[in-house]
Amino acid sequence: MPWQNNGEGGGDSPSGAEGEEPAAKKPENRPVNPWGEGPPRRPMGKPGQSRGGDFDDLIRRSQERLKTQFGGGNGGGGGGFDVGDGRWLVWAGGAIVAAWVVFSSFYSVDAQSAAVVQRFGAYVTTTGPGVHFKLPWPIDAVELRKVEQINIIDISSSEGANENLMLTGDQNIINLAYTVRWKIRNPENFLYELSDPEKTVREVAESAMRAEISRASLNDALGPQRAQIADRVRERMEELLDSYRSGVEVRGVDIKQADPPAAIDGAFKDVSAAQQDAQQYLNRARTYAQALVAKAQGDAAGFDAVYAQYRLAPEVTRKRMYLETMEKVLAKVEKTVVDAPGVAPYLPLPEVRRRAAIAPAEPAPAQR
Repeated sequence: MPWQNNGEGGGDSPSGAEGEEPAAKKPENRPVNPWGEGPPRRPMGKPGQSRGGDFDDLIRRSQERLKTQFGGGNGGGGGGFDVGDGRWLVWAGGAIVAAWVVFSSFYSVDAQSAAVVQRFGAYVTTTGPGVHFKLPWPIDAVELRKVEQINIIDISSSEGANENLMLTGDQNIINLAYTVRWKIRNPENFLYELSDPEKTVREVAESAMRAEISRASLNDALGPQRAQIADRVRERMEELLDSYRSGVEVRGVDIKQADPPAAIDGAFKDVSAAQQDAQQYLNRARTYAQALVAKAQGDAAGFDAVYAQYRLAPEVTRKRMYLETMEKVLAKVEKTVVDAPGVAPYLPLPEVRRRAAIAPAEPAPAQR
């Protein structure tokens, strides 16, 4: 036993008493592990057995009881966790399969998305926001798509050979830059009908824009008709994409830039400046003409009023007109004309007053 002194120091060892057998019959001189392999055990109840044998038998019976309880004995047929027969692998594999089934059978969809469920690659259904159940992978697979997100395709122009040049209806060339806003309307069509949906939307936008620019003049495309052209492009894109069953909804088209090509930009600016000057001169001429017309209309209205008075009293009106005309003519002349019989000779009173006003300013003669 591990707590014996292996024949040293006396004690209860048989070698410590007289008349007993020599120490050659004792076990090996090393500790004995009661849970492992040790020297052969003698049957219980035989005479001459040491007290360590009873303890070993107790430990052995406890081990047998535990093995029997868990079904993992050497000769038993139970289904325990004995490492020796490998049944723990079955339980571990079952746990893994259960976890795989649980975690691959449920999926969640956020408020901005929709889920397309596929069974062995074929379309099954489309689900909205929330938590949903499906068959485990790889039987069922889920494709999530942002159906409420607004996607933007920017078709820009740059200087040089990469200009986005288009031909207008009046045989001019224009350089355009615009953006297209779109979203997914039908997720299953978006996934299955088009191989590259974003590229398709871009190509449809370019085709529709070129078709509409070819029907418009250069001046309309540069300014006044840009909004109407963008609306017609959006409608044309909707028709084409619906015919493709693309599942895409076009929300809007915005023309950001409309300029002539870089090679003729200077000449085009000169022409635009000349057109603006011509328009300015035309506006001035129209303003002057309107002022003359208004003055003529006022004079005509005044003449009509005088003529109405003349018809009521011709002599008085004629004399009045004569006097008013002479007043205008002689307004700055320093003389008075009196045309009436029996009037005293004219005294130049204004001239006298004028000289009287100037006289004090002259120096007085020196007194002697």
